[in-house]
Amino acid sequence: MTHDHDLVLRPTPAQIEAALNPPPGRTGGDLVVETLSGLGATTVFGLPGQHVLGMFDALRRSPLRYVGLRVENNAGFAADAYGRITGEAAPLLLSTGPGALLSLAALQEAAAASAPVVAIAGQVPVAGLGGGRRGHLHELRDQQASFRDVVKSVHTVRTPSQIPSAIAAAWESALTAPHGPVWVEIPQDVLTAETTLPVVTAMDATPEDVVPRPELTAVAAHLLAHAERPVIVAGGGVVRSDASGKLRALAERIDAPVVTTFGGKGAFPWKHPLSLQSWLEDRHTTDFLEDADVLLVVGSGLGELSSNYHTFAPRGRVIQIEADAGKLESNHPALGIHADARLALQAILETVGERTDPTAPERVAAVLGRVRDRIAAQDLGLEQRVVAAVREALPARAPSFWDMTILAYWAWSAFDARHPNTMHSAQGAGGLGYAFPAALGAAVADPSQSVLAVSGDGGAMYSLAELATARQYGLDVTWLIVDDGGYGILREYMTDAYGEATGTELTRPDFVALAESFGVPAALTTPDTLATDLAKSLATPGPSVVVLPALLRMFEPTHL
Repeated sequence: MTHDHDLVLRPTPAQIEAALNPPPGRTGGDLVVETLSGLGATTVFGLPGQHVLGMFDALRRSPLRYVGLRVENNAGFAADAYGRITGEAAPLLLSTGPGALLSLAALQEAAAASAPVVAIAGQVPVAGLGGGRRGHLHELRDQQASFRDVVKSVHTVRTPSQIPSAIAAAWESALTAPHGPVWVEIPQDVLTAETTLPVVTAMDATPEDVVPRPELTAVAAHLLAHAERPVIVAGGGVVRSDASGKLRALAERIDAPVVTTFGGKGAFPWKHPLSLQSWLEDRHTTDFLEDADVLLVVGSGLGELSSNYHTFAPRGRVIQIEADAGKLESNHPALGIHADARLALQAILETVGERTDPTAPERVAAVLGRVRDRIAAQDLGLEQRVVAAVREALPARAPSFWDMTILAYWAWSAFDARHPNTMHSAQGAGGLGYAFPAALGAAVADPSQSVLAVSGDGGAMYSLAELATARQYGLDVTWLIVDDGGYGILREYMTDAYGEATGTELTRPDFVALAESFGVPAALTTPDTLATDLAKSLATPGPSVVVLPALLRMFEPTHL
């Protein structure tokens, strides 16, 4: 089979003339932005710094849209969300040393959540590479070593002519399933060096598909068609590969109940008769999954959260479809199928026989009933009302981004995402400060939708500077801040474990007054008025803040 990128196209006379007479005054920085444009990029995120001024100067001469945030970590979160929403690689332009290192937490989240981010950072001049202690500003002995264990691949440039190939290789790596962040670093003098190289034109960095082996999908189809109690666990890989339709087709063909992981929210209709929804942190769900004689796990590694904190112990046969080969059978023995979720589900659909089980919807309803009864016995009406209010206010297709806060922990299990790729959280790496800058990136990616960010007061204070970014670019993001006086979930964990909490109480600003000082409209709300106030803010173009003072509690864990 011949791929388009196997063909070498013959240049036209006009292209030859342009290549022989490139415009004057170009630098290595121009090669960077030309390469990004040639790869199809339209938007870049980042912050300038001394070592990358040559690259930022070149942005002036390019068609790329630059969105600058106030902290490198937040710029990384914005790029992460842009990659999640569009499925395209998101360029992230960073400085050297401190500026580069500040992006590490964001890149870890992108890696855990398989978000395609192409980070392009500066470096000290070429002569300082290799660990020589020359005393350059921002100098690290081995900058890329700090990123190598976080990103998918690392690419170092030493001459201007290496720039297009290095960025193209990184681009392909970021978009190869599983998606993820990559790292490119370019020395300061390479970015500022004048170049007579031709202008970089269209480049092809199309990744190869991760195709399943047919003998494995044939066995999987046979096992599922002849199972007595098949169940499907749908993870984030189903959402990222746009395989929700194929997941539903397979579930309906074999009458298999489906539970989605927190990263797979929206992959299966919430109110479908076969939907177990997302109650993974519940022993009733865990028991049901353990009872399956064939368990199909698609696009999930069955990690800590997806396995009810590693208490899940399957008794039946496990089939695991996973694009990340390192996750195959990492937690449970399985028929491991290394493949993109969409391609593997398609292959199974082509061969699986129909299976009918009229009892499946009844068994699903029974599990959900037991879950509801367990929650109802814990006096958690306030928490359920707040979750319901957010769902009522949020348009069905509007994306939402959730920080590590008690309301998000509820939403993982109890929130109906309604559509694939609309609910995102920082539960991949679990760092604070994700929601608001990520929501800004999503608003850049798709200006047609209002975007919701949800933070606690502790997480919100990681991102307050980005209110200026939201105002500067007029981004249509509503930020819901649940103010409970500190790190609420840590307070609850410590009190339960040790009887008393330490280091969890915080002095906070007046969030309403602070937002208004940035020129961002803000409102104070209550649980009773939340749905109305939030809907109003979401319907008003531009950034806004809604503050909800509330002390929420988590439902009791079942893994202890």
